[in-house]
Amino acid sequence: MSEVRVTPWHDNDPAPDALLAAMKARRPGGELIGIDRVLLRSFPLATGWNELLGRVRREFELPLVLREMIMLRVAALNAAEFEWGVHYPAYLQAGGTEDKAACLRDYEIAGVFDEQESALLRLTDQSTRNVAVSLQTMNEVKALFGEKLTVEAVATVAAYNMVSRFLVALQI
Repeated sequence: MSEVRVTPWHDNDPAPDALLAAMKARRPGGELIGIDRVLLRSFPLATGWNELLGRVRREFELPLVLREMIMLRVAALNAAEFEWGVHYPAYLQAGGTEDKAACLRDYEIAGVFDEQESALLRLTDQSTRNVAVSLQTMNEVKALFGEKLTVEAVATVAAYNMVSRFLVALQI
C-alpha cells in the first residue's frame, strides 16, 4: 500500500453539519468515501467540489451512460484506479457494457463504440492528453450533440480530469 499523503478526515473531526449532509446525500448509502475524507481537510474545497460534481452527475442533460463513459476514459488515461472503481459500476448501471468498459482502458479507441461514443472519446482523449481539442473533433461533437451537450461533455472531461489528478497526486 502506498504512503498516506494527507491524513483523511475522521468521523470525530469537526465539520459543518450541512456540508457533511450534502456530501453523504451524493453517495450511495450515504457513506463518505476516501476522496470525501481528504476533501474535508478544506471545507471551502469540499463544498465547491461537492456542488460541482453533484451537478455534473445529476443535472446535465448529456445521457448519464455517456458521462460515465467519459469519466471511465479519463480515469484510465490518468491511471486513477480509485476513480475507475467508483465509476465502473455506475457506468454499468447507467447502461454501459463490460466489453465497452474494458475497451476504455485501451490506448486507441476500439471499434465497439458507436459514432456518438467515438466522437466523445476523441474529445476526451484530446482534452486529457493534449488539453487542446481539434476543431474537427469539436465540430463533430457539436454536429452530433448540439452546443449545450457539447459544453456539458467538455465540462465532464474537465471536471473528471480535475478529480483524477487530485486522486493520483494524493494517492487516494
